[in-house]
Formats: sequence, C-alpha cells, structure tokens
Amino acid sequence: MADKDAQKFNDLIFKELIKRGYSLEGNTRIWNIADSKLWYLKPEQAQAFLDLENSEIYKKEIIQKEINLIEENIEEIIEKIKKDNLNILDLGCGDGKKAVLFIKYLKGKVKLRYCPVDISSYMVNKAIENIRKTDAGEVVEFQWNISDFENIENISTLLRQGEFKKTLTLLLGNTLGNFEINELLYEIRSSMKGGDLLLIGNGLDNKNPEEILKSYKTDKVNEFLIYIPLQLGLLREDLKLGARFANSRVELYYTIQNEKKINFNDKEVIFNKGDQILVSVSYKYNKSDFLSFLNLYFDEVMPRVSEDGSYVLALCKK
Repeated sequence: MADKDAQKFNDLIFKELIKRGYSLEGNTRIWNIADSKLWYLKPEQAQAFLDLENSEIYKKEIIQKEINLIEENIEEIIEKIKKDNLNILDLGCGDGKKAVLFIKYLKGKVKLRYCPVDISSYMVNKAIENIRKTDAGEVVEFQWNISDFENIENISTLLRQGEFKKTLTLLLGNTLGNFEINELLYEIRSSMKGGDLLLIGNGLDNKNPEEILKSYKTDKVNEFLIYIPLQLGLLREDLKLGARFANSRVELYYTIQNEKKINFNDKEVIFNKGDQILVSVSYKYNKSDFLSFLNLYFDEVMPRVSEDGSYVLALCKK
C-alpha cells in the first residue's frame, strides 16, 4: 500500500540529493543528505522531533542529563551574568523548554528579553508561546526569528539596540553536534561582544558506542527522520533505519530495501537495493578535544560534565 506522504516530493531535498550525488564505501553507495535544515521543512517534522524529545529513552539519555547539569550549576551561571539587562538568544530553540529553566531563575533578578531562533517557524511559535507563559520579560519577534545560523551576527546587532547590551546565547540540546564545530563556533563568537556569554550543551564520546547509540535506535527517531526519504518519493516499505558510531559521530541512515526509480523535475534517480541515504549526523567529542575547541574561541570556559561522562554543559565568555 502506498504511503500517504510518499508522493509529496520536496524540491529542496531532491536538489540536495542531486547536487551531492553519492560516494562509494566498498560496493555500497552512500547518498549523504545529512543536513539539519531538511529536518523541519514541514510542521509534522517539527512536531515529530518534539515527540522524540518527550520519549522515555531520549529524555533519559539526552534531555534529562542536560537539565540536571543546568539545575546543578544554575547559581554559578547566574553569578557570571551579574545584574545586567540581558538578551537570551536561543539558537535552535525547539519549543523553548530549556530556556524556560533560565528565565524562571532569572525572573525578577534581571530585566530579560528573549529571542528564539530556529529554521522552523513551528518551533519558533511554540517557543514564544511557552516563554510568554512565564511572564518574565519581553519576547522579540522579527524577521530573523525564522532563520539558519548564518544570520547570527545580524540578529545580535539588532538585539543590542536600546537598553539590552549583554547577551546570553543558548546552544543546547546537542545542537552544536549537528554542525561543523569550527564553522559554527566562529560564527557565534563573531556575533558576540566582550562580556557576552554562550552556554553549550553537547554529548561527549564516553568510549561506549552502544551506550551512545541507545537513544538513537528507537521508533520515535524513525518517525522523525523518515519524513526526509518519504519526500523523495520513497515508501516506508523501501526503507530501514540504521545507526552507527563512526568518524567521531553518530550516523543515522536508511538502507534501501527495494530497487527504486524516482523522477522529479525532468531528472531521474535510481536507488539500488542496499544503497544508504545518510540523513543525520551528530558529532561526539571526547572531553579533552571538545574543551580544546572551546578554548580556541573563548577567553573563559567553565565546563561541567555529567557523572557518566556522556554530556557536557559549558559556559563560555568572550
């Protein structure tokens, strides 16, 4: 039976597939379209990610570890902020629930202005709705809210207008792991002024691949990522999700179960049985390497690591 979503081709995903082509690993063709901007093209994709975040395993292995680190170190973080009027720039904001933790603690202590930034308008609207419920400060809505991270400098410049001169940038939920680390850290640092702070939450390589992969081998992960190949005209029966730890990162990919020919915009692609479509990568660095990257870009770095060594919260100051 045809999948109800299968024939809804997405031009952006198809163009990425054609542009990147495939590479060979042995006799296996690898089609690499692992790009986070493809994850939230439809509201259904964004909601599927929020459902994933709320799933038991994902919450335990990623979300709760980060929340615990925030709660354990919130007083020390607030001490670094002092009493300045503060912009909270929430990059990859999701539904804003992690920013809520800070805003609840900071409410009444400093004057706050919250700015969520996400490639998904669905996420931005969710974050704005959740932050407004805290009644803790101003929420910024402008054209840059729905944006990729290439516009961070423009956003930061606009936020510094008026009485809010200092910015705390949040890069939580393992968001950094979805990007080339030097490129994104450079972009963020360039957007910051002296005294600004960046708070990063990211997974670490704790030398236990099976433990790392546990939170990725779930039905909820599949329900989130499968929208990508479905928008290439493939069917659920054509796809099987796999996960591996390689090249210092988690790689999530779909193996093609049946030979498939797809045609779109006068172009044709033939998938062979056994081809792999790489749809997501998440980098995990060991603690030493991760801190070396941060110290390269920031004057002060305050890291806090979970008890099992699998997650780090790092406050960085320019």
